[in-house]
Amino acid sequence: MNLLSKISMAVALVAMAACTNNSALDDANSVNLGGAAGAGSTADPRSPAYFQQAVGDRVLFEVDQSTLNDAARATLQAQATWLLENTDFAATIEGHADEQGTREYNLALGARRANAAREFLVSRGVAGTRLKVVSYGKERPIEICSEEACYTNNRRAVTVLAGGLTG
Repeated sequence: MNLLSKISMAVALVAMAACTNNSALDDANSVNLGGAAGAGSTADPRSPAYFQQAVGDRVLFEVDQSTLNDAARATLQAQATWLLENTDFAATIEGHADEQGTREYNLALGARRANAAREFLVSRGVAGTRLKVVSYGKERPIEICSEEACYTNNRRAVTVLAGGLTG
């Protein structure tokens, strides 16, 4: 094997290693150690991963609406409870819209959605100083297609945690 072949082989091995599944690392992060969930895992009730998966980080809205439905209120109630128990976290509530309508309209609609979620959390005792809002309108879709199924998932407010890095 000449030098060029050896270098090509090494590059190919490195590239393949970069594409491997890190499930062993994921499993190590969620291992139950002595009855306590691994810090930062979805099994740790104080972790952002738990908040996202078990509590729920998003609420959905109807077309052109910023009114909270029963499912949204239930999710936000769970978020409020979690935030009240985990006071070292702050949150940014992102408002989103589907691709229908103008950019300006959707930015305003996203802001109304984010504010509706924020107001609910504040009404449940979460300090307003811990909550920021931002609207992305239709600029950050999670699904891209011109069908109602996609539009439904894009009409949302998402609570993104910040902080909690001490401890």
